[in-house]
Amino acid sequence: MATDYYQVLGVSHDASDAEIKQAYRRMARKYHPDIAGKQYEDKFQEINNAYSVLSDPKKKQMYDAGIDPNSPGAASASQAGDAFGGFGDIFSDIFGGGFGAQHQGPLPRQQHGRDSLAHLTISLKDAVFGGVKNLSINTYGICPTCHGSGSADNSQPIQCPVCHGTGYQQRVSRTLLGQMVSSEPCERCGGYGTIIQHPCPQCNGHGRIQTRRSIGVKIPAGIHDQTRIRLASQGEVGEGGGAAGDLYVDVTVAPDPHFTRHNDDLHCWITVPMTWAALGHSAQVSTLDGPTSITIPQGTQPEDTVKVKGKGATKLNQGSERGNLIVHIQVSIPKNLNRQQMSKLKDFAQSVEPADDKVLAQKGEPTTHHKGFFGKIRDAFQNS
Repeated sequence: MATDYYQVLGVSHDASDAEIKQAYRRMARKYHPDIAGKQYEDKFQEINNAYSVLSDPKKKQMYDAGIDPNSPGAASASQAGDAFGGFGDIFSDIFGGGFGAQHQGPLPRQQHGRDSLAHLTISLKDAVFGGVKNLSINTYGICPTCHGSGSADNSQPIQCPVCHGTGYQQRVSRTLLGQMVSSEPCERCGGYGTIIQHPCPQCNGHGRIQTRRSIGVKIPAGIHDQTRIRLASQGEVGEGGGAAGDLYVDVTVAPDPHFTRHNDDLHCWITVPMTWAALGHSAQVSTLDGPTSITIPQGTQPEDTVKVKGKGATKLNQGSERGNLIVHIQVSIPKNLNRQQMSKLKDFAQSVEPADDKVLAQKGEPTTHHKGFFGKIRDAFQNS
């Protein structure tokens, strides 16, 4: 056998039925094309094939004996009858043939709905403080006319006159090996075994309609960009008014013009006059909580930072604890000075800078701080 179904589901060969079922649910949810993407359709089909064999006691017994029920050659093997000893009945039950045919019974009209995927874009402020955001989605909901029954007059479905409630029709064909009987879904009832005599005109007997509805999505404080939120039972309503699947919401945090986020800290950049940086000054900056005052220390260098504690992002799942706001200082050096201003700055530069400034310290990597402000001004004068 080329495919190891146990390996596909990630279980051992002695796994119990409950373990196989649990593994299938986990894998199916992970690789469902509506959740993981269309590129996982083949993987999802492989998982379904594995579970269809391992969840069926007879198919599982056949598989453990070395024959894959899903392989093309399995059908001919089923016709060999006694050549496989006690497996003859198993093969005929699964594949039909001269030994007779069986099926698993009619399909239930009420089926569980599929999971859905939606996208929601929120602001940085919403991500920091959390809250409830409304999301509109197109999905299947309960038919308001028949309330999920699919019947216009609320009558119960009747037994299908063609398949007599089995949901399948048998077809007999003759081969060189004898008579073969195969089963396929009944064309009259679609495999349900019953017929709705007076289908609901709004949902055409399906018990659900496509609708657009608004859902309140609870955004946890401190949520990060590209987070997926699961909303139980908010997905598609199933056929026949069956239970709804889950809704998965991929949350994107929109870029903010005033702040960037790194982990739980927020960062912003402000530009101050060179005199503020040299002499020190107080300034007012915006935060997500409103304006607040900061102190620019005397002798501040370009790209120095000022930390504002507790004004960053909320730490996810840690109550109201928050990170910090990191204010990066950029210094504005004037370009157009009049003669008086230039003369005074030159005099000041000579009083604080070495007389011999032709030889500068040179390194292969940045130093801790940039050159002093007045050194920059002096260089600008000399290069003008």
